[in-house]
Amino acid sequence: MSEIPGDLKFQKSHEWVRVEDGGRARVGISDHAQGLLGDLVYVELPKVGDRVEAGAGCAVVESVKAASDVYAPVSGEVVEVNEALVDKPETINEDAYGDGWLFAIRLDDPDELDALLGADDYAELVENDEH
Repeated sequence: MSEIPGDLKFQKSHEWVRVEDGGRARVGISDHAQGLLGDLVYVELPKVGDRVEAGAGCAVVESVKAASDVYAPVSGEVVEVNEALVDKPETINEDAYGDGWLFAIRLDDPDELDALLGADDYAELVENDEH
């Protein structure tokens, strides 16, 4: 399993969020999640300007095995989407915590981050999943 970056927060449903300058946050799925899904063949992203609510489905990743909803880890307005994934969804398999990000949002409430798991807690969750 790849190293989990310490600057990420996670939902138990395997989405990650990285807070950036100016109240923005980038969102993706964890390396563990992409490994479970297998080779991704299709990604459905939200649109810029969409409002997303913490815990609500807002994107879909589809592999040869299954389609999986992606849930927003925090609430806010979508300000950017990773268009490159439309043509190359496998980027998520190759670089889940880097170029494989899904979308960026402007946070409504930074306090929502407190409800998410830190990298160590997420690693523990994943480890327990595998046993």
